[in-house]
Amino acid sequence: MCSSLPGRLRHVYWLGGGSGAGKSTVARRIAASHGFRFYATDTVRSDHDSRCASEDHPFLSQFRAMDMDERWVNRPPEVMLETFHWFRGECFGPIVEDLIDMPEQPPVIAEGFRLLPRLLQPLLAVPSHAVWLLPTPRFRRAAFASRGSLWEIASKTSNPDKALSNLLERDRLFTERLRDETRHLRLPVIDVDVALDEDQLTELVTESYRL
Repeated sequence: MCSSLPGRLRHVYWLGGGSGAGKSTVARRIAASHGFRFYATDTVRSDHDSRCASEDHPFLSQFRAMDMDERWVNRPPEVMLETFHWFRGECFGPIVEDLIDMPEQPPVIAEGFRLLPRLLQPLLAVPSHAVWLLPTPRFRRAAFASRGSLWEIASKTSNPDKALSNLLERDRLFTERLRDETRHLRLPVIDVDVALDEDQLTELVTESYRL
């Protein structure tokens, strides 16, 4: 990526982190209170899939070819982590392309688990414009119990209990990887536990952005 990208993305505030950490809720609240544009990377995943050539994204191609049991039941969580295309950074380019195409005003808050520290760090003109939310296992379980999103995936397999267990462990491993990456790159994080309510978490993120 060219050296001019950080300047062209200076208007973007990034909110990454583990699944179930409250990224979407916090980003929407900050967008509403500060007049920012809201960009959710989850909602454009299908579009980005279609824009990524298979030959350039081998892990995405492999994932597409699997059935639900092959994806979530038959492989250990460690393998699921290492081979999941989003966790490998595949199809990150379309996120950058989308954001560059947006007007610089109003500023944008972009959120999603696909915002990997190692990919974002070279794009940051202002280090305080990015923060990662790292949920504790207790918080993540509570979040998924209320939303049911992981169970919705697991229920489409032949062994929902094992699939759910695999998904939770894979996401725990992913969160620990984010912790290691952010620490190595000296990027800001916020630990998210059940003791934090939405107002408190939103305030912590707002302070981290220095808004």
